[in-house]
Amino acid sequence: MNDISLVAQTIGLKPEHLSLYGRDKAKVSLAALNDALPRGRLVLVSAITPTPAGEGKTTVSIGLAQGLKRIGRSVALALRQPSMGPVFGRKGSATGGGRSSLTPAESINLHFTGDFHAITAAHNLLAAAIDNRLHFKSTRLAPEGVLWKRALDSNDRALRSIVISRGAASERASGFDITAASEVMAILCLATSRADLRARLDRIVVGFTGTGEPVFAQEFNVTGALLAVLRDAIEPNLVQSLEGVPAFVHGGPFANIAHGCNSVLATRLALAHADFVVTEAGFAFDLGGEKFIDLKCRQSGLAPALIVLVATIRALKMHGGVPLTELTLPSVAAVERGLDNLGAHLASAGQFGRPVVVAINQFKSDTADELAAVHRFCAAQGVRCATADVFGEGGAGAVELAETVAQAMPASVPPLPFLYTDDQPVREKIHAIATRMYGADGVEFTSAAEQKLALFTAAGFGRLPICMAKTQDSLSDDPKKQGRPRGFTITVRDFEIANGAGFLVALTGQMLRMPALPRIPAAERIDVSEAGTITGLC
Repeated sequence: MNDISLVAQTIGLKPEHLSLYGRDKAKVSLAALNDALPRGRLVLVSAITPTPAGEGKTTVSIGLAQGLKRIGRSVALALRQPSMGPVFGRKGSATGGGRSSLTPAESINLHFTGDFHAITAAHNLLAAAIDNRLHFKSTRLAPEGVLWKRALDSNDRALRSIVISRGAASERASGFDITAASEVMAILCLATSRADLRARLDRIVVGFTGTGEPVFAQEFNVTGALLAVLRDAIEPNLVQSLEGVPAFVHGGPFANIAHGCNSVLATRLALAHADFVVTEAGFAFDLGGEKFIDLKCRQSGLAPALIVLVATIRALKMHGGVPLTELTLPSVAAVERGLDNLGAHLASAGQFGRPVVVAINQFKSDTADELAAVHRFCAAQGVRCATADVFGEGGAGAVELAETVAQAMPASVPPLPFLYTDDQPVREKIHAIATRMYGADGVEFTSAAEQKLALFTAAGFGRLPICMAKTQDSLSDDPKKQGRPRGFTITVRDFEIANGAGFLVALTGQMLRMPALPRIPAAERIDVSEAGTITGLC
């Protein structure tokens, strides 16, 4: 592993712009953007609908970047930070895998540079300020009108629904969101400067009065304190891959309950210092990919030049009807049945006017015939496809993919055609997402959702774009419907407002903003030796 200051030099970052956290990680000052013009092309990595274990999207992103480096390209990564919820829950670490990993992986997966702690603290400081005003009756907000919950970077189902201020006049039902779903997380990731961060924090809607008037965070006079807590957290983090590719790792909203993208500032820093920038969006294209474009790009002016869709043989077999316990058994027929899911995501990604490349993340259990079936399908669709063994071979296993991406890169990047305009009614925006991204026939709204939408619209928030909270396990809102479901509707059961982040959240199905641990969580296999070596963190 190279000293991080030397890695920074390879992409022209000045020493005075680095705050070193030891030899292996650093914070990058926002001043590094002052004299730097965007020069790079952005490659967005997304995926097909995943298995519960995920399809290695981060691993492929890192491997692709290492492959681009091997073919002589100037390249950097712009990735999300892991949440400790999944690290100790079901999915495990989120720093890639095998020879396509970030380093120092243990640090990144745990406390890193403290960004998640700062976001959690800022979120809860605002909550404390709200309850303090309620106690002293010095706010126009009534207890029953409060929407702002607490946050914690942990999967904890017991905190989804709680009663706070028991016995006091402000006693009420509340709960916790996981930090990755906090609006402060979304704000940090979408902010373009400290001034923009301040403005976004000010306009957080923490609740409504009894007459339907919004109450903003600015009214509690703690924005300065929130900024102080977030002072260092807004600066992107710099680490590296195992093969020395610089990686800006910053921000970590989930894509199934939040907007699923790393920070705008980290992406801009990468684009200002490399010719190719590989970034990712959470889960499959129907979630992370759509939100990357309709939320992050809409607000920031960023635009991907090319889209990579990650597919695996095991996920295709799952969508072809094979039980999870049998995904390693060869079955070309199951792969061919599952290709309908890949086809759906290709159709979705193709709506945004970018070249699309399919990357097959190769596993040891994949057979030549199964891989050939995917290549035949992509050829018939007129889509470039490359097989990559990034886990086992690192950048060497991604050379073909890197060359395919470089060859497919367009000469110019046209404006993005968003799925909807700001002026369209909320119902039309959700209908566009549901029909064009998910393949739904339409959208239904529960009475609770109707009431909340009426409140938000009457208060003037109808122009906000939409962040869909939907299961990652299906194109529909039913996690049991695999493949390419047809003949279904999406049901919106509730809305939440994230005015500081700049969107409305539409909740579908059983999606909750505080995940739970599985029956046997990953935390049960993690330990530390007397020498301080961590084991089981994978």
